[in-house]
Amino acid sequence: MKAIFALLIALLAPTLALGQDRPTVAAQPNSVFVGADGKFEANPDTAVMQFNISAQETTSREAYDHASKSAEQVRQILRSNGIDPKSAQIGYFSLQPVYEYKTAKRKLVGYRVNANVSLKLKDFSKVAPIVKQLADADVTDTQSLNYTLEDMDAAKAKAVDDAYRRARESAAALARSAGRGLGELSYASVDTFENVRPMPMGAMMKMNNGALASPAPTEEFTPQTVSVTAHVNALFNLK
Repeated sequence: MKAIFALLIALLAPTLALGQDRPTVAAQPNSVFVGADGKFEANPDTAVMQFNISAQETTSREAYDHASKSAEQVRQILRSNGIDPKSAQIGYFSLQPVYEYKTAKRKLVGYRVNANVSLKLKDFSKVAPIVKQLADADVTDTQSLNYTLEDMDAAKAKAVDDAYRRARESAAALARSAGRGLGELSYASVDTFENVRPMPMGAMMKMNNGALASPAPTEEFTPQTVSVTAHVNALFNLK
């Protein structure tokens, strides 16, 4: 029986060496090596909103002033929802000339300001009002929304627990089949993987009067869960 289990390990080790992230475990007598996957579905804890502020006018100063006015409207919307505008982050800001190419010689027709703003929210109840108010204010061309998990460590630990439980159950079943008992854990390795699935909201179409149909597109829907998986390789001694 010892030779059988030693042979099993010897066959498994070269196979595991083929995987880029899988360790190679030396064959040991009176031991069993198993691998198992675990999974945990976690509720997201953060909503990430992104939207742009854009304005185009005939002069750079007019475009800048227009964008500044739009940005102030955004700040007022955030304040009205109990959010400090400082919590929003500017991803980029640009002021560029706009040219017309109808003739061989290009013609300067104006200037355009573009700025990208991102906002993280822990209170999901504020998402729908902000989405609607931004659309009503007509200060942004596009909005996007996705949910993510910032406190990933706890979810990873639960995925590892699930993977280890499955690995131990498999090892125990194999030991029973061979008429042996499962002993202590001798070696283990862990890999975790995050599968954060965004929920794009895309560009939002306005009504002719600039108002967004009520309720907001995000209301009454449940944020999509975040899937965390883990793979555990474990080497157990046999009794």
